[in-house]
Amino acid sequence: MQPTMIFEFSGEMIYWRGPAPWYFVVIPEEESHDIEAISSLVTYGWGVIPVVVQIGDTEFTTSLFPKDGRYLVPVKASVRKAEKLEEGDRVDVEMVIQAEEK
Repeated sequence: MQPTMIFEFSGEMIYWRGPAPWYFVVIPEEESHDIEAISSLVTYGWGVIPVVVQIGDTEFTTSLFPKDGRYLVPVKASVRKAEKLEEGDRVDVEMVIQAEEK
């Protein structure tokens, strides 16, 4: 059986204006610290961690990105549209991380 961690938090929707622009929800510091503690068990490389996320009525899979000591949840355009989310919105997130069996 794979160990599972469930997180619930609120975070701000930000827009990252990099070479590939994207929207993210910033995971709060405490939850980011908890994720960092298990990251070696759940990452598939480069510190990226696969997760199942629920925002409002929309569930989707994505991967967390580490950034400046925190983690970011990428929010797909289809999710933003379905949940009517915009930059700066406070977003309630439920997230499941499942460790791979070794």
